[in-house]
Amino acid sequence: MQAISVLPRMTSAPERFPWHVYVIGLGLIFGLYWLFPGNMLIMTRIAIMAILVMSLDLLTGYAGLATLGHAALYGVGAYAAALCAKFLTGDPLVGLVVAAGVGALLALISGAFLVRYQGLTFLMLTIAVVEIMHNLANKMQHITGGDDGLSGFTIDPLFGTFEFDIFGVTAYWYSAIALFLCYMVLRRIMNSPFGLCCEGIRENRDRMNANGTRIYPQLLKLYVLSGAFAGIAGGLSAQITQVVGLDSMGFTLSAEALVMLVLGGTGNLIGAILGTALFTGIHHFAATTNPFHWLFVIGGLLMLVVFLPQGFVQKAVNRLGRRVVTSTAGVAA
Repeated sequence: MQAISVLPRMTSAPERFPWHVYVIGLGLIFGLYWLFPGNMLIMTRIAIMAILVMSLDLLTGYAGLATLGHAALYGVGAYAAALCAKFLTGDPLVGLVVAAGVGALLALISGAFLVRYQGLTFLMLTIAVVEIMHNLANKMQHITGGDDGLSGFTIDPLFGTFEFDIFGVTAYWYSAIALFLCYMVLRRIMNSPFGLCCEGIRENRDRMNANGTRIYPQLLKLYVLSGAFAGIAGGLSAQITQVVGLDSMGFTLSAEALVMLVLGGTGNLIGAILGTALFTGIHHFAATTNPFHWLFVIGGLLMLVVFLPQGFVQKAVNRLGRRVVTSTAGVAA
């Protein structure tokens, strides 16, 4: 009976163009640039990780497939963008397309087997995939550089004009606009009948199957979509840092991405961005303040993720927003 709550949304009218959300997003991009000019690099990192966490949200939040192997899709995207720059072209936009394609390809190959399962079985299989890819990258040193990482490639100026400077200004605008566009596309897709169908599968597979929905093809398409955007995040990271290490395919990255998602709230793209910003900001502040014991702070944050209500950050921000709107309306009256 759980799927009943999903079906009315699937038959409702299409969502109107949320212009106010996009205006606020663009305002934040410009505002952060002017307010924190000395923190371009950390904000760039937040934007890249937010794209990764949004891609993870497609699986975990919208389809209910908890995974700890998402770093494999991110890592192959990073290596693909780096190899493209090294042997084909240094154009950053071409590199992003290649990264998205390779991430989607790995998702198609692995997802054809993985999405047949769910629950703990799916979770353990995704860990196996990321460990396999990590070991392959380590063994293929002549291509990936192994433990030393892949470097020695250069990225051309964006649009032939904007060079990637040491202060991270171009990198910030590049990654922030990429995040904005990815959010627009994913919001549109996940509010379409396809996205609502995935939510229905998450709520009650048996009911959706009885309604005539083909579960496997829908989940496979979602997995490929998630892989493409995870590849974009990896490609951005490779192009901006101009080095790709084995940690880009590490289990730790997958676990951190899942923590960011749970912290902000699953099944909501805004929550994925908020959780990423909070986790990365605390991580950076703790490491800067106390370089020797900052892991205790991260450990405490992980405990909060377990004990706090799901999507605590998102709910708190929404509540604050409602209070601001109410106060503004009261003053105007």
